[in-house]
Amino acid sequence: MKILIKQARIVDPSSPHSGKIKDIFIRDGKIAQISSQLQQEADRVIECDGLHLSPGWVDTFSHFCDPGSEYKETLETGSKAAAAGGFTHVFVLPNTQPAVHSKSQVEYIKEKSKSLPVNLHPIGAITRNTEGKELAEMYDMKASGAIAFSDGLNTVQSAGLLIKALQYVKAIDGIIIQIPDDKSIAPHGLMNEGIISTRLGLPGKPAMAEELMVARDIKLARYTDSKLHFAGVTSRKSLEYIKRAKEGGIKVTCSVTPYHLYFTEEDLLTYDTNLKVNLPLRSKEDSIALKNALLDGTVDMVATHHEPHEWDSKVCEFEYAKPGMIGLESCYAALGSLGFSADDTVKWLSINPGKIFGLPQVCIKEGEPCYITLFQPGVTFTFEERHIQSKSKNTAFLGKELKGKVIGTIIGEKLSLNPTL
Repeated sequence: MKILIKQARIVDPSSPHSGKIKDIFIRDGKIAQISSQLQQEADRVIECDGLHLSPGWVDTFSHFCDPGSEYKETLETGSKAAAAGGFTHVFVLPNTQPAVHSKSQVEYIKEKSKSLPVNLHPIGAITRNTEGKELAEMYDMKASGAIAFSDGLNTVQSAGLLIKALQYVKAIDGIIIQIPDDKSIAPHGLMNEGIISTRLGLPGKPAMAEELMVARDIKLARYTDSKLHFAGVTSRKSLEYIKRAKEGGIKVTCSVTPYHLYFTEEDLLTYDTNLKVNLPLRSKEDSIALKNALLDGTVDMVATHHEPHEWDSKVCEFEYAKPGMIGLESCYAALGSLGFSADDTVKWLSINPGKIFGLPQVCIKEGEPCYITLFQPGVTFTFEERHIQSKSKNTAFLGKELKGKVIGTIIGEKLSLNPTL
């Protein structure tokens, strides 16, 4: 297949063409030619105002619910959502039925991925059934293609068990991913503890539940000298701990979600169940701290925490609603709406996650394999249900005016254009 991309600004710090507007000719899944003006015949020509092009984006934390909860999402529908959001690689959570805790489950996802528009990378469970009781078969899962290890939505509560996991993955050059959440503190909390939770009459969960887990796990990572990644950090104090740990040479990294950057606890005044998430939305000051931490490098990347839920799990009383929202299709536009530059966004969505998790590093230059995301930073639009390719529609971004549109992705010879264009 031959694809000609016309007049696109290349955003790739490793490319000799970075920052320049070029034509790119793709043939047989590789970048064949880059020049100011190309006239080659192509099966598909892509041209639009303000077009940008970067190495393919990576989402490091998505729940595709397959197998076991296909009524929420499947690998097929999740992949369509990811492609529409500009992602070429997606790390899928192990919280399925059965859980991804052995090589057969890893192989199932890897095999299905071959026919999908994005590359799916299974995250292997740290413990059997993600129950936090005994270690899973991490060596076998790594050999079968597990990208990292995590109990996903279930934080490992036992320090002794997590030490063993960190020691184990060090021998196979693995990474542990943790949502930092001490479940023993305010286990019935529905939102961030503070003035807003009191006003709404909802039980709160203090940021301390996150901060204690961050502090504990940093000590464990230092003790074992292993790689640890915190997913979805929300608290100012957590950021301080992580920054000090990095300065001290501890192998920790972290990510934030688009919705923790965009929304705060004040948005819950409408009792919108789509804003019931774990970890909960924090204060405006915390949200500002997250944005600053992204810009100064304390936070390494943005991850969507895509968590689909069917209608019944969200259209109910706030107390009974399941936590989580989808985020693949709205991720880039949410970041654009907050004023982040295209160069910074590409760093957080592509360059940093690729380096940290050891994905093959691609470069926008002639002869390189094709892993490309195409997008328009300057386009403003209202996010509507028609923009959602996911099987579930649980998002608080519906009706919001967002800035930045994804055109599509190219992986080898697979071209996926956003169906809502």
